[in-house]
Amino acid sequence: MHFRSIKKTRFEHHLYDPIGSDKEGNELSLMDVIPSDELVLEEVEDRMEKQKLYEKLAYLNQRENLILKLRYGLTDGVRHTQREIAKYLGISRSYVSRIEKNRFQTATYSNGVVFK
Repeated sequence: MHFRSIKKTRFEHHLYDPIGSDKEGNELSLMDVIPSDELVLEEVEDRMEKQKLYEKLAYLNQRENLILKLRYGLTDGVRHTQREIAKYLGISRSYVSRIEKNRFQTATYSNGVVFK
């Protein structure tokens, strides 16, 4: 019986158990390397926001879709400026600005989806 309980708890680790040391020789625990709740919350919010954007992008034409993906870094993770997008597509910066403003700041209904 005693051996079974030891076997069950053998792989349990506590948050404050030492797992190694840093460059200065200070002892590190799991609590030191696990991200805080705020970071996790931010990550979840970012993922939810991206999901909403992808749902909304399905209702846009190809050019608007590309502009917004580049603007918000949905293609490569890098957010591009309006000027960079305009140069890449050969259009004016003000046109990029108008598309961005019209699709996300004003309420527009398209197939029951509201863009804000």
